[in-house]
Amino acid sequence: MSTAACLLAESLICGYCLAMTALDPATAHESILIVDFGSQVTQLIARRLRELNVFCEIHPFLTAASQLERLQPSGIILSGGPASVTEEGSPQVDPALIDAGVPILGICYGQQALCVALGGKVEGGHHREFGRAMVEAQKPCALYDGVWSLQEPHQVWMSHGDRVTVLPEGFEVVATSAGAPLAVIANEERRMWATQFHPEVHHTPDGSKLYRNFVYDICGCKGDWTMAAYKDQAIEKIREQVGDKKIICGLSGGVDSSVAAVLIHEAVGDQLTCILVDHGLMRQDEANQVVTMFRDNYNMPLVHVDAADTFIDALEGEADPEVKRKTIGRLFIETFEAEAKKIGGADFLAQGTLYPDVIESVSFTGGPSVTIKSHHNVGGLPERMHMDLVEPLRELFKDEVRALGRELGLPESFIGRHPFPGPGLAIRCPGGVTREKLDILRQADVIYLDEIRKAGLYDEIWQAFAVLLPVQTVGVMGDGRTYEFVCALRAVTSVDGMTADFYPYEMDFLGRAASRIINEVRGINRVVYDVTSKPPGTIEWE
Repeated sequence: MSTAACLLAESLICGYCLAMTALDPATAHESILIVDFGSQVTQLIARRLRELNVFCEIHPFLTAASQLERLQPSGIILSGGPASVTEEGSPQVDPALIDAGVPILGICYGQQALCVALGGKVEGGHHREFGRAMVEAQKPCALYDGVWSLQEPHQVWMSHGDRVTVLPEGFEVVATSAGAPLAVIANEERRMWATQFHPEVHHTPDGSKLYRNFVYDICGCKGDWTMAAYKDQAIEKIREQVGDKKIICGLSGGVDSSVAAVLIHEAVGDQLTCILVDHGLMRQDEANQVVTMFRDNYNMPLVHVDAADTFIDALEGEADPEVKRKTIGRLFIETFEAEAKKIGGADFLAQGTLYPDVIESVSFTGGPSVTIKSHHNVGGLPERMHMDLVEPLRELFKDEVRALGRELGLPESFIGRHPFPGPGLAIRCPGGVTREKLDILRQADVIYLDEIRKAGLYDEIWQAFAVLLPVQTVGVMGDGRTYEFVCALRAVTSVDGMTADFYPYEMDFLGRAASRIINEVRGINRVVYDVTSKPPGTIEWE
């Protein structure tokens, strides 16, 4: 990273730290501190650790050391990153992290930065290595004890152009690959290990086992991060934060807001009023389903606001996806303000912010991910609202939210629902938004999901939806010529929403779904299937 990039990162740190202040699990859980050097897969490190029931937090390299006292981490992981340690102004390891006296694991750039910090040397211009590689363990090592046998090839995923050429004092090479003679290095006396490859990605098959060795055997973690414990602690935190004051919750009917609402209701009862803003961008009949679910099953105070005309009028003809998101976010806030006044005021606004929302909204590298969650209020609300945020899911990934929902007794029909974005159908309607296009899209989406359920595929798929493309094509239907929209179908598989791959439908299924949409939805004469995969970040269309 250049000096200019570092200055940009520094300028964004305040926002990052503000967004992270609500996280305070450290006093209740053993934890691992992940130092982010900007890798696109840093969040996957957190996922691997959470899967091991070990709590962790990601913090940018410029401020990670400031979290040591609060977190009291059992270990530190240094992530990969896009920079070169050979460049002036590149990210560095804070000496306080090295002096913390806890085990350290460096990954890719983290390995190189650690070696430079300890007096080693890194050079560029050597053999680059990107993709699958085979590593051979040369010596016993605590990091892969019981996982890798000696001097046999083990698949890993490499992504580097630089490499360590001179080891710091006390380190030794314990595993090598053809392109990385220092694939794994170790200083077991100082409890420091580093890999040139990425254990967190799917293409390193034994990666989770290596992380398990690090957090359990090396750091001494016992795996106390469970949803049952989290639920009890979250309820106490909500009661402590809210006291006897009123709180409103923006309820969309999605998994996140539903779990947040039930959790808060369990904590403070009728101090909570849920507000369902029907912005005209919801799926077919979704608002009625949500009202029935929460009024009848949970007896929650629930206000159903029909604001479709307000939202759609404001979005009419708007094609810029970022303007769409910001418009929707602004109108949500205004709606909540108005409804809060009607119920006599509220001191808190609850929303289903997740941990990926926090990280993606405040990317310290200043990259495009800062706009991914721009419809969220991560980091705070407008001052004029005079309300504080309550975000009880802020520490969780999506799959953990589902687990919490089961702890709270939510029906599987809600817990297993495919994610639906806050901006709703507006971002599944690229180009200008109109009422007619939304109606066409809604009809196509219902048919698509109906076919998925009939085929028994709904639970195999993380998220599926229809998209109405801003393209019209000429078609012949019967004896007539049509000029109608193209509908794209998307379906992805994922665990936590951080990465996604397209679902491999059988052609028979796609044929049935496409035929129904074309035959039953006036306004669509062509259907295509989106087979792109997504790296960490949004899996939405826009």
